[in-house]
Amino acid sequence: MVLSGRANLPLAEKIAARLGCQLGGVTIRNFSDGEIFVRIDENVRGRDLFIIQSTNPSSDNIVELLLMLDAARRASAARITAVIPYFGYARQDRKDQPRVAIGAKLMANMIVAAGAERVLSIDFHQHQLQGFFDIPVDHLYAAPVFTRYFRDKQLENLVMVAPDVGSAKMARGFAKRLGATIGIIDKRRPAANVSEVMSVIGDVDGRDCLLCDDMIDTAGTMAQAARALKERGARDVYACATHALLSGPAVERLRDAPFTEIVVTDTIEVPEEKRFPTLKVLSVDELVAKAVRYTHVNESVSSLFEAV
Repeated sequence: MVLSGRANLPLAEKIAARLGCQLGGVTIRNFSDGEIFVRIDENVRGRDLFIIQSTNPSSDNIVELLLMLDAARRASAARITAVIPYFGYARQDRKDQPRVAIGAKLMANMIVAAGAERVLSIDFHQHQLQGFFDIPVDHLYAAPVFTRYFRDKQLENLVMVAPDVGSAKMARGFAKRLGATIGIIDKRRPAANVSEVMSVIGDVDGRDCLLCDDMIDTAGTMAQAARALKERGARDVYACATHALLSGPAVERLRDAPFTEIVVTDTIEVPEEKRFPTLKVLSVDELVAKAVRYTHVNESVSSLFEAV
């Protein structure tokens, strides 16, 4: 049985359709004071239950997930898998300043305490987040979705560009599969959500460039990187990112930046008011549905881990 919270119902419906089933009945509503009420409307005793819910802002989404997990556990589901296409708080993964919380570990602890026996997610911000859970984690990659799309475009003389040093490994993986060379943006971040491009490492003059990252939040990094590439003679500049948070001035920055196309996935629902002509949204429904099916029949999902 597949259930879904309210964070991304369109994706959950696509996944259920891929699996040949309907979403299970769930009542979720807010009381007048803002508290969330959750009730599973169907019998789940002895069922293999998959609960789909991204934990992007607002924080109501994580609370919804926890309440659904708790309701499923108390209703005697046989096995409960939390399917979290986007895992929020992932950037708070270490104590890099005095007296700060490690939010990612706290979220993992709450999800396990609420009743999840397995987690399925896509493109954690840092891979070590798998170790924050004391239950099995299936960590999928959206790269196959992107590589298939950009192969079909048949871009020639392509340069995969990492918008920062932390994305270099991802860019190298894309470059290998798309037959591209690699470039790196050298940037510094003087404050949270603020970035400055220092230099571009690699030859981009007269070539198509594809920037890749795991998420686009305020889009400062991506917009500045696109301008830096254009200033250095890049022909067309593309971008791909798994999670489209698009917070604050992101839409305006991306619309004004010299991108030919920006490709994201639907791990986070992108509302109509945040869509613009150069934005393309690809679905991860097939990827997640395969992982759910393999998990249900106890087959290996390791083939889905690879960005082929």
